[in-house]
Amino acid sequence: MKAYTIGAQEGLNSLTLGERPDPVAGPGEAVIKVRYASLNNRDIQVIEGRYGAKKAEDRIPLGEGMGEIVAVGEGVSTVAVGDRAICAHFLSWVDGPFELAYFGKDLGTLTDGWGAQYLKVPASAVIKVPDNVTDEAAAALAAATVTAWHALVVVGQVKAGDLVLALGTGGVSMAALQIAKANGAFVAITSSSDEKLEEARKMGADYTVNYRTHPDWASELTRQTGGRGADIIAETGGQHTLPQSINAAAVNARVVLIGVGSAEGPLPNYGGIIGKNLVIKGIASGSRAMLVDLLRAMVANDFAPVIDKVFPFAEMPAALEYLKSGGHQGKVLVRVD
Repeated sequence: MKAYTIGAQEGLNSLTLGERPDPVAGPGEAVIKVRYASLNNRDIQVIEGRYGAKKAEDRIPLGEGMGEIVAVGEGVSTVAVGDRAICAHFLSWVDGPFELAYFGKDLGTLTDGWGAQYLKVPASAVIKVPDNVTDEAAAALAAATVTAWHALVVVGQVKAGDLVLALGTGGVSMAALQIAKANGAFVAITSSSDEKLEEARKMGADYTVNYRTHPDWASELTRQTGGRGADIIAETGGQHTLPQSINAAAVNARVVLIGVGSAEGPLPNYGGIIGKNLVIKGIASGSRAMLVDLLRAMVANDFAPVIDKVFPFAEMPAALEYLKSGGHQGKVLVRVD
């Protein structure tokens, strides 16, 4: 099969296309013929050597995608050949609270990921895609979208009338917008692009702030909302945006830290965290059970991830460069022929 590997991890030019043996399903395993791979910022960090310790140079990247099951091993009864399938990228996190051990079975980092024509995974991690969910929508669920679900539904306990703040217009934030609206919540979005903010308003965003025009965007959001703070904040920017997220928070808000972002520096606004009785919680994507719940909600509420652009498999490096440029809104996919 054709497969990309991450090489020396010295930049996106380390990504290399080559040949690997086709995987064979062993007991309890399934082999998926990949149709789409979905890109995330952490994929860039892995290839550039910025995601923890460097990985094996022959590692196949990408933690998110979808495809069709073409083989199953002995003892597999939960999925079958011909099923369209996805899986949580933490292969062993089936349900329950997160454990550090799950990082050991993480697609695209310590286990080969979706950046190839075939993927072999434990069948216990696989979820059959419902008929009314498209291939492209399914491909974008197992990292960014389930992370938004974890942040808003599991941690944030979102309910009708809440104000949800999502930073930027990437895959997590666009998914947070859709999940919040499906639950009857109000949504605020920040971006440096008026065009992207206009698209967010078309999707249902109630408040939008251009943080280039309004560097003190927390104050501008407070002005727009008549002094109301955000009840749930999907904080994707890291420590350099966290101070303003805290300023924008309501009393008893839930601030959910998502992704590595800018990890340097001391925790800011310590007095504000105490004074507002805030819950600030870091999360790592989501479990298989969360992904199942997300699929049910998508079917019930008829929403799907925002897909910005689809690249062919041969243009994987260009797709990653496009994602890194920040010009996207929603998800960037690669179609695997």
